[in-house]
Amino acid sequence: MKSLQVNFDFAKRFIAEQMLNEIFSYINTNPEVNLPRLLHTVRRFVPEDKHRRQITRVLETYENVPGIHAYLNRLFTLHDNVKRRLIFNWFVNAQFIGVPRHRQIRETTGINVPNFILIDPTSACNLRCVGCWAGEYAKHDTLEFELVDRIVREAKELGVYWIVMSGGEPFIWPHLIELAARHSDVAFMLYTNGTLIDDAMADKLLEVGNVSPAISLEGWRESTDARRGAGVFDRIVGSMDRMRARGLAFGISLTMTRHNVEEVTGDDFIDFLVEQGAMYGWSFHYIPIGRDPNPDLMVTPEQRKYLVKRIDEIRMQRGFPIADFWNDGELTRGCIAGGRRYFHIAASGAVEPCAFVHVTTHNIRDLSLKEVLQTPLFRAFQQRQPFSENLLRVCPIIDVPDQLREICTETGARPSHPGADTFLQPPLADALDARAQRWHEVADPIWEERHPAEETVGEKA
Repeated sequence: MKSLQVNFDFAKRFIAEQMLNEIFSYINTNPEVNLPRLLHTVRRFVPEDKHRRQITRVLETYENVPGIHAYLNRLFTLHDNVKRRLIFNWFVNAQFIGVPRHRQIRETTGINVPNFILIDPTSACNLRCVGCWAGEYAKHDTLEFELVDRIVREAKELGVYWIVMSGGEPFIWPHLIELAARHSDVAFMLYTNGTLIDDAMADKLLEVGNVSPAISLEGWRESTDARRGAGVFDRIVGSMDRMRARGLAFGISLTMTRHNVEEVTGDDFIDFLVEQGAMYGWSFHYIPIGRDPNPDLMVTPEQRKYLVKRIDEIRMQRGFPIADFWNDGELTRGCIAGGRRYFHIAASGAVEPCAFVHVTTHNIRDLSLKEVLQTPLFRAFQQRQPFSENLLRVCPIIDVPDQLREICTETGARPSHPGADTFLQPPLADALDARAQRWHEVADPIWEERHPAEETVGEKA
């Protein structure tokens, strides 16, 4: 039965790859004309109404929203190897092949398969950033190549073709390019400080084609260097220049604090990112964990309210897709952690529900991925979803911290490293409770305005 599934997936992938190559070749000749022409043609032949409506929305957005129009055209400026590997892996393998496989496993076994897995191959880093979320992990931890290779192979068997890496600094791990080359059917995204992408590394990234770095920034030079060290901003700009010149697909990771929210979401800064060649962004609200946790650095409820509207404006008006993990709960239908949409494997092998929840019950060296997804800790995360009917309050760390404390107590989750449980105890727990209550008071009126009282949240998985 397994061989039949493998053969079926191979056939689907082969056909899809041939079709995608033809599509790229066609659109590349003249995106302005050929992209809408292709969408019009596809819309006539798709069998289901919902798919026709989706294509219509894409077409209308492309034709009527200048920012999105410009962004889609930018995608076709990427190097051919990047389009044929990274984009193919993400759209075809991860979505076309992977998502039906997830559904099949859930229906036959009851196991929920996530969309991606976050792995820290090493805890080593060449920088020492203020307030680093991973700053208290042991600095000597590393995952063996054979172990990471096993994880990726098991992920593909489950239909997971999107692997995210962090650290530490993933470019320090010596097996990175070897892993990407061995698993050329997987899309790899790396959260990185961006300082180690020299010409030689940029050439290697282009050769494999299936790796996309997401570089961390705090804003302009002064803000970035204040957190990451003198000269880091200029080194990052140099790395972006190298990747843009080669047609590589890279993104940006922004840590939002109460001091830089307006800076990193300003039109001039977003335009700078686009001009530098960034293709996407991730918005991380500062969470008081890791090195010297400081709740005073968290965005205020009023700033978070601003971000609810501003991130949408950036996506639509500036043509820069950016995800906000804490305010996009309506898109994800709740928290994505705990194996629901992703989970975290630390460089020690500790399996954690989230990169920001440093508690664990098992080590990946002792369990398969399928077994990990059935652990009581992950089950508890998934069974409580969504943590709030207001999907602007989805995070069990900063929005509903009482739920996280209950999960840790009932599952026996233990700290992944010394001090990792400070957010579960006073005084930090008290500060998070107070902040959650303040956001509750701000977020509920926003949600009620968006959704009539009779609407309910209908998705629990």
